[in-house]
Amino acid sequence: MNGKVLMKGNEAIAEAAIAAGCRHFFGYPITPQTEVAAYMSKRMPKIGGVYLQAESEVASINMVLGAGAAGVRVMTSTSSPGVSLMAEGISYIAGSDVPCLIVNVQRGGPGLGGIQPSQADYHQATKSTAHGDFHILVFAPSTVQETVDIISTAFDLGDEYRMPAMVLSDGMLGQMMEPVVLPEPKDPDNDSKGWAACGHHDKRAHNVVNSLYINPQELEDLVIQRFKRYEEIKEKHQMAEEYLTDDADIIIVAYGSSSRVSRSAIDAARKQGIKVGMIRPITLWPFPERFINKHVGHAKAFLSVEMSMGQMVDDVRLVVNGKVPVEFYGRTGGVIPTPKEILGEIVRINGGVQ
Repeated sequence: MNGKVLMKGNEAIAEAAIAAGCRHFFGYPITPQTEVAAYMSKRMPKIGGVYLQAESEVASINMVLGAGAAGVRVMTSTSSPGVSLMAEGISYIAGSDVPCLIVNVQRGGPGLGGIQPSQADYHQATKSTAHGDFHILVFAPSTVQETVDIISTAFDLGDEYRMPAMVLSDGMLGQMMEPVVLPEPKDPDNDSKGWAACGHHDKRAHNVVNSLYINPQELEDLVIQRFKRYEEIKEKHQMAEEYLTDDADIIIVAYGSSSRVSRSAIDAARKQGIKVGMIRPITLWPFPERFINKHVGHAKAFLSVEMSMGQMVDDVRLVVNGKVPVEFYGRTGGVIPTPKEILGEIVRINGGVQ
């Protein structure tokens, strides 16, 4: 598809998924992601796809498991409380080695919280999605265009490594409108998934997709093999963008909407002669450790900027490992930090750095 079109972030997610070959969507409405489901409800019947509004997020994620186990590209979308309800099903999907796409358009919390943007689901997405030893791929776009581009990557890597992928958006990215170039549609080769439970036609042994293993040694062996794949992902697929980091004394680490605000603060600080740059994680799992590591030698301080009380900052501190200070600035409850506030933090840190 050529040329730019003006699209709301949530609707662009849906169109990008369709272009990536997704023809199965199961979900439940919740602000601020409802437009994803509403858009799918209109588009899927027109292209021979399946749209079903489940009775709950619990039901929808189990429908995703069923479709994914049959070898087709499938997705769901929700917002923060909905992911909590999906947790058990996500663990079953990971334990069954089934790929799928989960979109979380984050809102303020905890509890029902509010409907404004947040980044307080970082720990949930990257560390404690659900019970058991497993990881999911987590992507964090910062623009509507990047969201469109990442959807295909998330599907592809999920298929390659047979695991769930999550796109971590928020109420700001989901509701804003920006011009985007939509990708050319592709038809993924679902028939190549030799593990899928999609009918054997007496041509092969039947497949069983399962996450229950009574023998503890068998389960341990499977989990260890899974973690070997995770190590391969860490080695090959860390993704981040760097902005003015080469000579930076202070490096901001920010993702998604927070990175957009931080960029404006960095430009203002540079005008004041402060050498500041930014590392913007695009993959939150795997966390882009090597992008941070290579600057620990010259940076005098790091600043994690988040729309939370501080979650990603823990990962930044683990990478920096006490070699230089790691500061934090965040707003929560749906409040978006301003460039002026972040600039104030940059100036404060610069004044304390020799």
